Amino acid sequence: MAPGRLRVGLTGGIGSGKSTVASALAQRGAVIVDTDQIARQLTAPGGLALPAIAAAFGAVMIDPAGALDRVRMRAEVFAEPAARLRLEAILHPLIGQEAQTQAARAEPDQPVVFDVPLLTESAHWRERVDRVLVVDCDESLQVKRVVQRSGWAEAEVLRVIAQQASRPARRAIADAVLLNERLDLSTLDDAVGQLWRCWWPSAAFGAANP
Repeated sequence: MAPGRLRVGLTGGIGSGKSTVASALAQRGAVIVDTDQIARQLTAPGGLALPAIAAAFGAVMIDPAGALDRVRMRAEVFAEPAARLRLEAILHPLIGQEAQTQAARAEPDQPVVFDVPLLTESAHWRERVDRVLVVDCDESLQVKRVVQRSGWAEAEVLRVIAQQASRPARRAIADAVLLNERLDLSTLDDAVGQLWRCWWPSAAFGAANP
């Protein structure tokens, strides 16, 4: 990480619109380090995390294509809290290593944003960033968005929300909050632009997206 570079952690609950905000920051020139995407790479066929997952949970957690069976694993961690801790103990160090590798590829004056869904829950991640941006919205809207985009049952979405940090907990660690409830995409993008100009006023990479 270049000396003096502002490191921002981006977080928000499922269905909050965090990915949309990340995309808007990327369009302005930020390097987005997406920890969810890293986790998917680690658990895809041939992924570095798969041997340890198979050893800890059994080969049944690997699907016929050679990837993590996400449906089965989700059921496992919902049913047994200790299983989630075992999975995190495997994934989190690998995610952290890859995240730092990706961040180091940024140009010296290029903003770096770490997209971390569970940033609030992780003191480790809060120590790695200089500021925290939270994307927030009402729980009922979270449920509606996730059901529409994924086809999950409402009860399943609510179980995920229950395992994530509460809205007050996320807001408590935030340096800025984008309330994404009644905003169309253009208005949300304008809000991201205002924040960009405030936090990265001299970012050369944002010149094409004032």
